[in-house]
Amino acid sequence: MNTFRTFVLLLVGLSLLGGCASNGDRRDPLEPFNRGVYQFNDAVDKAVIKPVAQGYTDVLPQPVRTGIANFFSNLDDVLVLLNDLLQFKLTQGISDLHRIVWNTTLGIGGLFDVASKLGLEKHNEDFGQTLGYWGVGDGPYLMLPILGPSTLRDTTGRVVDWQFDLVTNYREVPVRNSATVVKLEDARSRLLQTDKILDEAAIDPYVFVRDAYLQRRRSLVYDGNPPHLKFDEED
Repeated sequence: MNTFRTFVLLLVGLSLLGGCASNGDRRDPLEPFNRGVYQFNDAVDKAVIKPVAQGYTDVLPQPVRTGIANFFSNLDDVLVLLNDLLQFKLTQGISDLHRIVWNTTLGIGGLFDVASKLGLEKHNEDFGQTLGYWGVGDGPYLMLPILGPSTLRDTTGRVVDWQFDLVTNYREVPVRNSATVVKLEDARSRLLQTDKILDEAAIDPYVFVRDAYLQRRRSLVYDGNPPHLKFDEED
């Protein structure tokens, strides 16, 4: 709980700092700070995370990687279900509960995604989206160390989700840490094909990542149908 309180106080401090900074995009009042974190993340990724992800892809055959991704996706469905209920999406919640049951049983602990073959769609819900669903605004854009793009609202939501995440709450520390690293590298390995697209398409990769993240999160909050937003980015 002390860690949680410290994290929240840090976020509040960053949001207050946003009032002292100014740049062309009002969504990103901490841009100088965020760019520094982005450069740090990029350096760590190039030095450690990306090479390990490439080795992960080279060593493990596709069926094994798919099984690992399915396993973590099944654990994630527990958080999805909880946020379904918090948003009163009861029909979707029933579907996601069925996903968990079928994938955990017939899917052998989630290694096989039998639920999708049964027509049960994979959904994406987290507490950041739940806050957005109930009208909480994005807050300032934040680039988090290692974790990447976020907002004040989504970072708060992520901290809440951590309290219920089955991986981060596993009691045996060596197993928990190993699972966390594997989950990170599995996620990074699935983004390897997008690196070239980012390098070629983006004049400013930082702005490209920021705008893509904010657009995607807005779409998720409104289930793919966001209302028209009249927003002037220039002061």
